Amino acid sequence: MSAPSVVSLRNVSFSYGGPRVLDGVNLEVEEHEFLGIVGPNAGGKSTLLKLMLGLLEPLRGEVRILGEPPQRSRTQVGYVPQYPQFSRDFPITVEQTVMMGRLGMSGLFGNYRRRDRAVARQAMAETEVLDLAARQLCTLSGGQLQRVLVARALACEPRILMLDEPTANIDMRVETEIFDLLKRFNKRMTIIVVSHDIGFISGYVNRVACLNRTLICHHTAAIDGDTIRSLYDADVKMVEHRH
Repeated sequence: MSAPSVVSLRNVSFSYGGPRVLDGVNLEVEEHEFLGIVGPNAGGKSTLLKLMLGLLEPLRGEVRILGEPPQRSRTQVGYVPQYPQFSRDFPITVEQTVMMGRLGMSGLFGNYRRRDRAVARQAMAETEVLDLAARQLCTLSGGQLQRVLVARALACEPRILMLDEPTANIDMRVETEIFDLLKRFNKRMTIIVVSHDIGFISGYVNRVACLNRTLICHHTAAIDGDTIRSLYDADVKMVEHRH
């Protein structure tokens, strides 16, 4: 018998009050899979992640994360948002930011234990920002900040890591470094990443979920020009990646 999926969406639809953003979406993600979600702007990618995180409720259908409703499993899911939900000028250090990933894991609010600090430092070491621990966020480059946000997500010791456009507005070299890190983390956790760059992520992910209100999954080898034209309604240049 095959292992149960760690993410399961069955006939999920969603609307913000107007036309449906998602319509009849079905998705099964296995443990330790690396899944890329791609599609045009306003195609529903961020909405899909928010449904998985329990931040939104489906209009119809069922969402299960690790066999539970998302609200009951969210402590086992790390999340890197598309845009940081705080001002870059807020006076907070890298270490304090990463420690936020331990909230809900420790006792009283802000009452961190020794283990919480050890886990946070390990997350900073894995994302190569430990030497920046005392720096203020406002002093960081875009690539450094993105590593810090990944470290914050890792600090909850997740079984699933979800990232929404983690390399938007950073250069190709840093993008490659971030995805190399994610590939390493994939050895111990499931990773789901939203991206606009189908050509780039095809060198890393196991499958690509093409989303434009409805969803179709493809293994990376099956992605071709016809697939892209049907998804984006336009020709898109691709660069082939060989493992």
